[in-house]
Amino acid sequence: MLSVVENHSLPRTAAFFDLDKTVIAKSSALTFSKSFYQGGLINRRAVLRTAYAQFVFLAGGADHEQMERMREYLSALCRGWNVRQVKEIVAETLHDLIDPIIYAEAASLIEEHHTAGRDVVIVSTSGAEVVEPIGELLGADRVVATRMVVEDGVFTGEVAYYAYGPTKAEAIAELAESEGYDLSRCYAYSDSVTDLPMLEAVGHPHAVNPDRALRREAAARGWPVLSFNRPVRLKQRRPSLSMPPRPVLAMAAAVGAAAATAGLVWYTNRRRAPYARIQGQ
Repeated sequence: MLSVVENHSLPRTAAFFDLDKTVIAKSSALTFSKSFYQGGLINRRAVLRTAYAQFVFLAGGADHEQMERMREYLSALCRGWNVRQVKEIVAETLHDLIDPIIYAEAASLIEEHHTAGRDVVIVSTSGAEVVEPIGELLGADRVVATRMVVEDGVFTGEVAYYAYGPTKAEAIAELAESEGYDLSRCYAYSDSVTDLPMLEAVGHPHAVNPDRALRREAAARGWPVLSFNRPVRLKQRRPSLSMPPRPVLAMAAAVGAAAATAGLVWYTNRRRAPYARIQGQ
């Protein structure tokens, strides 16, 4: 439990949260795969593959090489997707799909950080069309997410900003500069060793449901290891998290739903083809 309320004569602070498997129990974008299929954005074969990809993601995540391949694949998959349609699909299905998989422990932490006077920032490799609405649902103050180039209302397939690994730490540093955060007094939470730069950037890093590599790093560095295992609908908790959230500022916007679905689907294929292929957001 967090108990220290910020002294506002001191520099501001924030809590930075990875999203998938840290705040929610699944891959944010893969969770929308059935909705994307119903909206005509992906075919039935892709939907079936995402079920296996979700299992692979939950079982072990993806390493750096797989994430880089994912970026290439998601660029091709989302090329030509209508951005407005993606946003509409996410808005229509957000509460049904995401609300039930939010970890109660993460929701409590977000409340505690806000009570202590800290900003809450979601920092995710998934696309902003997915991450921003989830950030609003959680009451986050800011969002950092992958964004893709958009022309004439559709994704071109080019990645404008990839919120992954070192770029997450760079985004945090830029926010610290613009918002006046004292990073030595800030908090960060993630499940993946690929987020090591983000965790190293703050004074209070935490490993949440860590993969094996991050668990080793946390043990070696004496970082707290948290176990989140109770997904629950926000409205079943406290009224504070079901109220209209704070405004969310998207620092780096938009791969959209495509990004993640693409990535993890490709990861699946990649795994099967020595044997198979790569992952999603």
